[in-house]
Amino acid sequence: MSPVTESIEVDVPVATAYDQWTQFESFPQFMDGVQSIELRTDTMTHWVTKIAGVEREFDAEITGLVPDEQVAWVTVGGKVEQSGLVTFRPIDPGRTEVTLMMDFDPEGMAESIGDKFGFFDRQLKGDLKRFKHFIEERGTATGSWRGSV
Repeated sequence: MSPVTESIEVDVPVATAYDQWTQFESFPQFMDGVQSIELRTDTMTHWVTKIAGVEREFDAEITGLVPDEQVAWVTVGGKVEQSGLVTFRPIDPGRTEVTLMMDFDPEGMAESIGDKFGFFDRQLKGDLKRFKHFIEERGTATGSWRGSV
């Protein structure tokens, strides 16, 4: 597995940043390569991605939700092996640090080469910048899910 960690500060309260991150179906609006996400149960999501021309479908289980603190997941079944954790840390009442940590298993030579040359680091950094722009421009989350897992 290859670990990747990126952080960004967003100019919204921690609850707003967390609430938006629980709206998985909105990820295609700020995550490059994510075509769609379907929430199948409270803890199971189905993803369709297309990155560098390679389309993949996989399921991911939400393994940890702590309101205003973290969202964790792991892929289940299939060929894609990935786990992740997003943490939310209030900087002050109107700003939040969002840290995205992922472990993934590159599949094939192209993904292994991309991993070695920092493609996935840049991908995550870009996704976080787009998230920042998305949530700051809106000022409010598109919804929320405040349950715990």
